[in-house]
Amino acid sequence: MKHIISACFFLLSIGMSAQKVTVTVDQNVTLKEFFKQVENQTDFKFAFTDQIDTNQKYFTKKSTYKQVEIEKLISELNKIASVQFSIVGNNIFVKQKSQSAKTAKKKSKLKGQIIDDEKQPVIGANIFIKELNTGTVTDVNGKYSIEIPNGTYNLIISYVGFKDKEKQINVSDDVTFNFNIESDSQQLGEVIITSNKAVDIKTTQMSVNRLSMQEIKRIPAAMGEPDPLKSIITLPGVTNSGELSSGFNVRGGAADQNLILLDGAPVYADSHMFGFFSIFNADMVSGLELYKGGIPSKFGGRVSSVLDVSQQTGDFENYKVNGGIGLIASRLLVQGPIKKDKGSFVISGRTSYAHLFMKLAEIKNSALFYDFNAKLNYRLDANNSLAFSGYLGNDVFDLSDRFTMSFGNTMGILSWKHLFSDRLNTNLSVYYSDYKFNLGLTTESFEWKNDIKSYGLKYNWAYQKSENLKMNFGVDGLYYDFNPGVVQPTNSSSQFNYNQLDKKYALEASAYIDFESKITEKLNFRYGLRYSTFYRLGAEEISTYENGQAVVYNPLYKIYQEGTPTGSIQYGSGKTISNFGNFEPRAALSYAFNENTSVKASYNRMAQYIHILSNTQFPLPMSIWTPSGPFTKPQLLDQYAAGYFKNFNEGDFSFEGELFYKTVKNRIDYIDGASILANNNIEQVILNGKGRSYGMELSFRKNKGDFTGWVSYTLSRAEQKTPGRTPEEPGIANGDWYLSGYDKLHNLNIVANYELSRKWSLNGNFSLQSGQPVTYANGYYEFGGMNIPNYSLRNSNRLPVFHHLDLGATYTPKPDKKKGWQSYWVFSIYNIYNRKNAASMSFTTNNSTGLNETRKLSIYGAVPSVSYNFKF
Repeated sequence: MKHIISACFFLLSIGMSAQKVTVTVDQNVTLKEFFKQVENQTDFKFAFTDQIDTNQKYFTKKSTYKQVEIEKLISELNKIASVQFSIVGNNIFVKQKSQSAKTAKKKSKLKGQIIDDEKQPVIGANIFIKELNTGTVTDVNGKYSIEIPNGTYNLIISYVGFKDKEKQINVSDDVTFNFNIESDSQQLGEVIITSNKAVDIKTTQMSVNRLSMQEIKRIPAAMGEPDPLKSIITLPGVTNSGELSSGFNVRGGAADQNLILLDGAPVYADSHMFGFFSIFNADMVSGLELYKGGIPSKFGGRVSSVLDVSQQTGDFENYKVNGGIGLIASRLLVQGPIKKDKGSFVISGRTSYAHLFMKLAEIKNSALFYDFNAKLNYRLDANNSLAFSGYLGNDVFDLSDRFTMSFGNTMGILSWKHLFSDRLNTNLSVYYSDYKFNLGLTTESFEWKNDIKSYGLKYNWAYQKSENLKMNFGVDGLYYDFNPGVVQPTNSSSQFNYNQLDKKYALEASAYIDFESKITEKLNFRYGLRYSTFYRLGAEEISTYENGQAVVYNPLYKIYQEGTPTGSIQYGSGKTISNFGNFEPRAALSYAFNENTSVKASYNRMAQYIHILSNTQFPLPMSIWTPSGPFTKPQLLDQYAAGYFKNFNEGDFSFEGELFYKTVKNRIDYIDGASILANNNIEQVILNGKGRSYGMELSFRKNKGDFTGWVSYTLSRAEQKTPGRTPEEPGIANGDWYLSGYDKLHNLNIVANYELSRKWSLNGNFSLQSGQPVTYANGYYEFGGMNIPNYSLRNSNRLPVFHHLDLGATYTPKPDKKKGWQSYWVFSIYNIYNRKNAASMSFTTNNSTGLNETRKLSIYGAVPSVSYNFKF
């Protein structure tokens, strides 16, 4: 009987193994999907241990098997899978592959993608391998890749605001593991920005500001609108020009020295309503990085900082809606699949409506803004994807039918990403971006318009030769069309004639290469080189001056005056007027004493070929962009930085300290009384000088627990020097160093968040800055019966110290609700103790008393706000 049973079993096994199947597997097929293919065609069933996760992907390459016997299929699959298959009767057993001495020495690539609850890629998530005490972080697409020895490991995925995820994996060949991490925050996780709050000790990158979206939402802001741009001002080295001012200043640099990228395309203005709101809709943003120093070679064109902002990709599986309703503005975002798992879209809109209340109150003034964002993504196949991003924003002001103004950005970029292999990928992009400003004075019956348009192409390559050496290289080109202004009358009674200022054209091109090298376990080195060229092109007529000086010095009155043209040179369309070329080396080094402590140093040179023309202390919407040329040389930066970085108590606390020193050549300044608006010969009011800034930045953070936040402090100096061109000329401020308009000796920020309960969280922000450098009147003289103020040396005085305290609270009625309608309320008070911070000082004569007086202009005091936010 025993032998009969054995014989039957043997015949049954032969019959079973003779069954034929057709299956297809690749890196994206899970075990569960593979099981289904086999079980639908045969009588076999699968058995596996708890260590096997059937939702994971264990196949290392794509293969198709047509009408093959089960036994042969299992034999072939064992060669390309990271698990072991074996046939016993009518069962196929699945287990982890044993690690032999031979495979233990071999290294394989572990890669994958981390996504969140919204199916969005998580940027900067930490992937840590316990047994090897090493790890990596995800890139801007949420993807990671690391080369490790074959074996079985425990993988830990962590990211601020999300639950840690631990998974045991087996690596015997190149393998892909994708993970979904769950939100662990009371806040609605609409957007996640950048990376973990603990300091990344080993990376060479330093001088970078990062915040999570949860943190940004908890920082109280004027008008109650979460604002990524305003939030970075709470970090060391970053300031602004005060309340109601657009732009931001980094390490003493001007606003036009910041390169602002939205999905890789430049935008030329960053604010709505003179700085009340930034152009970045927080619902739409998925990633934000501000580089202050140690800037990688792929970035160029500005000498102060790079703000790299990414928009959401959209959900590939489900349709979703979220938005918010505030006192001044509201927003709405819709996202979902174009084709499930293949394409997605996300669109958002935002608008203000304060002008409607003005009309109800019969106030003729009107002020509004709106913007629209869109992004489309489509996966052509496993190696190719297309993406389109667009932005349109505009501000409109109408003051009592006397004064009208409008300004805004338009941007569109189309990108093609191609994966040649696991080691080599590329990104080809073409884009268009413009900024327009229109001004109308009804009382004077004229309109003035100016704009800048740019057309660009980028081709970036990323190659990973090994875990110890990575390369990035590429080329880019950018064509500019500058319209400095056109003046046109609006009716026949206007005293103004039509006048088109000379348009300007330019071409900027560059190529770069960047290496990231892991020299030892403790020492990492990044080095690179960028070469940039700039061509000022015709058609344009260029004025000539005696001795080549467009600005002349009058020794009798001891003032600089506009030079008188002696002739002109006409350049035809496309002809080169001026050209420049610059090598821009970059280097960064990090040394890790241990897993929690490191020191870093960096150097970078950068060139900037376009400039804002503005003789005010803070940027205004009518600021005019102009290219380098015969009288305006490119700005050249050299920056050095060194820092000490430490994590405490397993990342609960972190400290960053940096020292920096930078110099800028060819920094322009203006003669006293310079007229910028509608000036066709702007070189007649410009003097070339140089700048420098240096300082210390300190930051201490508490990263975990019910109470979190940070303290940042910057001690710095920013100066300019514009010497005379001859021994007889005094230059500006007698040719000595004088304070830049962006100097802030002290800059202190304290941000605190406290989770009071599941429903309530409390937030606070205190900011203190040294007053902005200004030039005060130090006396008066009488001329023609009028009192005329006499001013001291350039920027030798300061406005009063700037400070304010903001408080906020977030209320989530149903914190445990994960589906359907979800909502929360945000209450805040900006400047709770009603500090009247000075935006400017003016010197005038009192009409009633006839006495000279100084008047302080303050924008606003305490500003309460409330907003209702939702998603479904």
